[in-house]
Amino acid sequence: MGKTIITHFLEGTPKGIQSIQLSNRTLISYIIPRSELKKCNELIELQTPCMYILFGENNKGNAKAYIGETDNFLERIANHNRKKDFWQKAFVFTTMASNLNKADILYLEYLAITLAEKVNNYDLSENKQNPKHPTLQRHSLDTMNEFFSDIKFIVEFGGYNIFKTVEKTTRLLFYTSGRKSEAKGFYDENGFTVLTGSIIANTTVASHSNPEKRESLIEKYTESVNGKTVLTKNIEFNSPSTAARFVYGGSRNGWLVWKTKNNKTLDQVFRK
Repeated sequence: MGKTIITHFLEGTPKGIQSIQLSNRTLISYIIPRSELKKCNELIELQTPCMYILFGENNKGNAKAYIGETDNFLERIANHNRKKDFWQKAFVFTTMASNLNKADILYLEYLAITLAEKVNNYDLSENKQNPKHPTLQRHSLDTMNEFFSDIKFIVEFGGYNIFKTVEKTTRLLFYTSGRKSEAKGFYDENGFTVLTGSIIANTTVASHSNPEKRESLIEKYTESVNGKTVLTKNIEFNSPSTAARFVYGGSRNGWLVWKTKNNKTLDQVFRK
């Protein structure tokens, strides 16, 4: 079933503050770059109960987020602006009627933190406490569960995979090897995903464009097994070549080095 997203660029520029709504839904989201924070003061919708997520990177360059709730986002974000350095963009979730109560947003926060921790795509070390499941009436639970489904959709639409898991499917697998690496993965609309169990080259050569980033990913997502660097978690890359560079530790054309078991390249399968 299709979905329609209504995006409003409040400042007339795609780099500024946006509001996002799903057609025929009451949930409304605001995407706020940190650099544009002062321009939010006139948004009275953000002075009501909201759930929010701050996105950025930690000092190792890995994805980091903070999930929170508040009765007044403008007051809370002013505090985060002073005390939290990592974040660059905020996603805020409320309703057009501003009728979320404290229990509602606590439940949304609970769902968000619980799922984000399970997926484990983001550093959530800023979330010091584990929220408990709030008590809601059954009709409220149903409504908030629908809201959270919309939240997950909007966050993924915005380009963040904090809630996204790789589902087991019959995707066509591609393989590559070289420099003592032996990896497998699949290609889809999100890019190229290198799968758990892949063996990654131990060293990085000079042709690699971002060795620091690679070392950071190796430190976070691999373990050493009998002298081999083995991936312990699926990693999604924005292109087949970026994935290949990570595996080999050097420059590679991912369209040519990723091949099926029948020796067809990714280029032959998807572009020819």
